[in-house]
Amino acid sequence: MDAVQCDVASTTWTHWHGIVWADVHRVVGRLQARIAKATKAGEWRQVKRLQRLLTHSTSAKALAVRRVTENRGNKTPGVDRETWSTPETKFAAIDSLQNRGYKPLPLRRVHIPKSNGEKRPLGIPTMKDRAAQALHLLALDPVAETTGDTHSYGFRRERSTTDAIEQVRNSLGRKASGKWVLEGDIKGCFDNIGHDWLLRNVCMDKAVLRKWLKAGYFEGNSFFPTTSGTPQGGIISPVLSNMALDGLQHALDGLFRTVREARAAKVNFVRYADDFIVTASSKEFLEDKVKPLIQEFLKQRGLELSPAKTLITHVTNGFDFLGWNVRQRRTVLLITPSKKNVKNFLDKIRLGLTELRTARQANVITKLNPIIRGWAGYHRSQMATRTFAKCDHRIWEALWRWAQRRHPNKGKRWVKKRYFTTIKGRDWRFTDGPNLLLTLGGFTKKSHTKVKTDANPYDPQDEEYFAQRLAKRMHSSLGGRRKLAWIWNWQGGCCPMCGERITRETGWHLHHIVRRTDGGSDKCSNLELLHPNCHNQHHVNQSLASTS
Repeated sequence: MDAVQCDVASTTWTHWHGIVWADVHRVVGRLQARIAKATKAGEWRQVKRLQRLLTHSTSAKALAVRRVTENRGNKTPGVDRETWSTPETKFAAIDSLQNRGYKPLPLRRVHIPKSNGEKRPLGIPTMKDRAAQALHLLALDPVAETTGDTHSYGFRRERSTTDAIEQVRNSLGRKASGKWVLEGDIKGCFDNIGHDWLLRNVCMDKAVLRKWLKAGYFEGNSFFPTTSGTPQGGIISPVLSNMALDGLQHALDGLFRTVREARAAKVNFVRYADDFIVTASSKEFLEDKVKPLIQEFLKQRGLELSPAKTLITHVTNGFDFLGWNVRQRRTVLLITPSKKNVKNFLDKIRLGLTELRTARQANVITKLNPIIRGWAGYHRSQMATRTFAKCDHRIWEALWRWAQRRHPNKGKRWVKKRYFTTIKGRDWRFTDGPNLLLTLGGFTKKSHTKVKTDANPYDPQDEEYFAQRLAKRMHSSLGGRRKLAWIWNWQGGCCPMCGERITRETGWHLHHIVRRTDGGSDKCSNLELLHPNCHNQHHVNQSLASTS
């Protein structure tokens, strides 16, 4: 009833920039919270009723269109070669999201390279199909978050790879922890999930789900039907694959009849997407009990373990997980960047320098800094100091070769003076005036607090908990920009226009309340942080008001 009353405001919308996003988020958020509450109570009829109410809500449709027109793939068309790039097409798209008569078009299949030299198939839906998936995902995600395994960390809100590796540390880092690890990898998880299992077990509109699963794809000019799997590239596919694998943790708990048996076996489970580990006190228990149970669990879903990547390892021998190497030396559990991950990073740096062999030094710095910053940010929560130092040396070697290649007739002293300088007592800093190449040694270790296993982003009781975690992350992101950090704190971490959180994922624009052309200053009292879409909406509406 509340949602219906609030959604009446949508009838007053006349154009895309006239949408009141604060009302949109309020309507959708309330319904999602009610879906999560009903799921937790096991009231599945109520869940389905609320899901139908949400997917028929104009506010949810507007939010779905906004998502697919603001993400990184918003300029990539499907088989119909259409994109929604103007406010007019976005606003018209809201009315086009109807379940009655809806028929998805086939996907456009492309292949992207993997780190091992193979290629990963990627299916690109049309904009309308992406928006329809985003709409139904708004209703499905609260169910998935409420019923998901507590130690599943991939493709979930407010969870990350860092949370997963911290749980690995919790499972293996104690003196009494199990020392044997089953490294699990599912063979072609996205491509092989059984359609029948999804249609029986996923709580959403079955007719719509069946249409998506059976839509097929075009590769070149040839059409291929789909008999299994959820295509990589679909917005809803990661959640569907997560739901197919949820329950594995509970199945492992069912191996034991008593608490004493469970404690003796020391079984722990950590999963990120289709990569997972299971720890235990003995190799025999993993081989005889755990592995057959996992194989049977996956078989019911049309899946199987990859023989080449599923291994049983002692923690002293070490194993790779999510780009880290986990190994116990004496009594210490070491988690460092894996050799494969380091090699891929350095190869990316060297490839960038090869592509920029004739570019200006400032352009090289602009190209490499985001790569260095991203890789350092990923690994700085673990034991990466020595690895960072080694990588800094390798990067310097690549830069020195790049500089010498540009000036084959100049001496080494001249080349050093031209491209390198001393800053704060540190020699060989690659700099071009105000542009300075980052060094990995400049990133100090920053500990990470793992998310609570039972915290639910759709539960109002956990709202304050996630707000505090967001504030901590944003303080770190804005730590070098004191003015932005002050403004973010002053606004309570929310966008003044739509009332939603401003995060690294949403991005932000700095807005002058009184325009500089009208005499406005750059003081904090005249500045606001807005979402990019909200900032654009404000200026469009301001222009419309001045011309009317």
